[in-house]
Amino acid sequence: MTREENLDILNNAELLFDEDTCRRALQRMADDITAQLSASFPLVLPVMGGAVVFTGQLLPLLRFPLDFDYVHVSRYGDQLTGGGFNWLRAPQHGVAGRHVLLLDDILDEGHTMAALHEKVMGLGAASCRCAVFANKLLDHDKPITADFVGLDVPNRYVFGYGMDVKGAWRNLPAIYALK
Repeated sequence: MTREENLDILNNAELLFDEDTCRRALQRMADDITAQLSASFPLVLPVMGGAVVFTGQLLPLLRFPLDFDYVHVSRYGDQLTGGGFNWLRAPQHGVAGRHVLLLDDILDEGHTMAALHEKVMGLGAASCRCAVFANKLLDHDKPITADFVGLDVPNRYVFGYGMDVKGAWRNLPAIYALK
């Protein structure tokens, strides 16, 4: 897409959550994660690339020791609808016996997070918790629920704060929806 097409997407989008609301939601999440995981020396595994913005904002707010690695699995690519899984990188740190915290930008249908949770537990993790910045509200059950959620978003195509639209706008400090 061209620069102008991407600007047109943003100019015609609806702002759902402004930067201040996102910042407050992130701080609340960090407080909840700290309260529940600070004594466990967790292994934090963000899901690249969507979780990069969320992770970069969250980690400095977690004031306890943790190990860090990442996984890279793609389900959407730059398409607007789901496709197959593409495993690009598995955890490199030992997962066996560890308390793991998976981070992702959004829990949409939940298939990617459910598959990651299953993989981590299959590698012998002592526990696996999931944190997502956005949880899409659907009218049906998901295969997994997140333990920590920043914001609930409507069942619309949302972008910003790590979530992209056709590969762009992950860098926005707020959450928008296509009209």
